[in-house]
Amino acid sequence: MTLRIDISGLPSERLRFAASPLAELTAMLHVLAEPGHHPQFAAWAGDVRAGLRPELAERLREAEFLWRSSQADFLLPARPRPTLAEELDDVDGIDDETYVTAALVTTCGGNRVRLAAPSPLTDATARERALDLAQARGARQEAFAERLLADPAAVRTRVRHTLEQCAEAFFDAAWTSVAVQLATDLRLKNDLLKRQGIGAALASVSGAVTLAPDGGCIIVDKLQDKSTAAHGTGVTFIPSVFGSPHLVVVHAPGWQPVVQYPVAEPSPSEPVSLETVTLRLEALAHPVRLRLLRTLARGPHTTGELAHAWELSLPEVSRHLAVLRRAGLLTARRHGRYVRHTLNLHALTALGTDLLAAVMR
Repeated sequence: MTLRIDISGLPSERLRFAASPLAELTAMLHVLAEPGHHPQFAAWAGDVRAGLRPELAERLREAEFLWRSSQADFLLPARPRPTLAEELDDVDGIDDETYVTAALVTTCGGNRVRLAAPSPLTDATARERALDLAQARGARQEAFAERLLADPAAVRTRVRHTLEQCAEAFFDAAWTSVAVQLATDLRLKNDLLKRQGIGAALASVSGAVTLAPDGGCIIVDKLQDKSTAAHGTGVTFIPSVFGSPHLVVVHAPGWQPVVQYPVAEPSPSEPVSLETVTLRLEALAHPVRLRLLRTLARGPHTTGELAHAWELSLPEVSRHLAVLRRAGLLTARRHGRYVRHTLNLHALTALGTDLLAAVMR
């Protein structure tokens, strides 16, 4: 599964790297709403929640659908500004239909393409569908969706005021603490883009982001099959400290593609692709291969030894070993006449973590 961004014919200057206060605030709000996704920020989240005024805490709960399970597209600016206030001004410039549609996607859990038309502000059937989806997700979601559809201007004003209160309560201090890290990352990315081209810049973003061999498409390893195009508008890459481990992509029709990526740790590990994780899960789904792994967990074995241990034919064992090798769960090394198969303990141990990372991207 991949998300593809068509950049064929796009000049390199239309691929931009820039920091966004609003995008980073959104990442922080997601951490507060889903602390289990971000154990490295558990202490920070606990301190912030403990220090929130009750009114602001309630405001965050009522609007958290804009950033909890996914981020509303207008919270990831295609053209980042130096200050949060400037970016909020840009959000104010979005028409009600665009704003409401983006907000309902995250509130109701609907599909971006289906919600794009007709508008729930003007179409009774679309409105009823949006409210049904919100109701299925809970009373708070339903109440938020009802207010949004009844008076979008009032909800928009309240959401902006909530975000401004966050700036005073915790964002300004946190933004100052990460600004140097973000600036350092941006210097690296822009230098790579200028000196070595798009491929090198993308490779430095994440192992889950690559340039297609023909150079016409950015491929993002995500648990979704989607595509979008950047013709004329370009693609914006926004580094995030608080967004780790998520790789967030704005890809809805009508929106410029935006990728919010986690700033790498000093010694980052290369992410395992979804394809590799899938191969490993499929390899482990067969009972015979599990039996072979049980024996290999005790030490290296030849094909003949495995066949004898489990009373299987040599060709059958060879076929199963080939599947395990392709999945990276085994290594094979020749010792004279014999080829010994060894279990890749690291790959097997890390499978749960790799699966979680692929899902969280």
